[in-house]
Amino acid sequence: MAKKIQKDKDLSTEARIREAARKVFLKKGYSGARTRDIAEEAGINLALLNYYFRSKEKLFEQVMLEKMQKLFGQVLIILNQPDNSVEEKIENFTAYYIEMLLENPDLPLFVLSEIHKSAENITHEFQPQKILLESVFVKQLAKSYPHIHPLQFLFSLLGMTIFPFIARPLLNSSGTLPQDIFQMMMKQREVLIPKWADAILKIKE
Repeated sequence: MAKKIQKDKDLSTEARIREAARKVFLKKGYSGARTRDIAEEAGINLALLNYYFRSKEKLFEQVMLEKMQKLFGQVLIILNQPDNSVEEKIENFTAYYIEMLLENPDLPLFVLSEIHKSAENITHEFQPQKILLESVFVKQLAKSYPHIHPLQFLFSLLGMTIFPFIARPLLNSSGTLPQDIFQMMMKQREVLIPKWADAILKIKE
């Protein structure tokens, strides 16, 4: 019984540290965050944090992989559905991404910023070629729309979906786009992006 209580306590402490690390890294990035900041956010002392995670690098690696999985993991499932058409995949991709980003609006800027700083380490752990080159979706694009390079289309699709969330802090802070209007526009984009994507696919060089 005592061992179970200790195990539950360990899991609870570890979960608190992870949640604190998510908040601190998301706010300050890797270079700006200190282990002391994370310990304070978790309500523990620094020695206890080091006991569980050893170093800021190890903790950041786990948080970053978790964020990468959230940003791209479900996309792999959507893009590799064997029975869905290109158009169905685009609709599913857009709906998932926008809903997920509305719940995690700071995620794209955080991930892209950290990728820019240490792309080699991150791409070693999370292999983008599985999305960009090897997915069922890319193969369908190449077969059904040979006039457009699959990467050109993916760049456009990702840009239409993610860029508004990257620009959001600037638009919000300047008062150009209040949060409620931003959310309404993102909901509209769930319908608009598949239509724009279809128009792109029909462009002939």
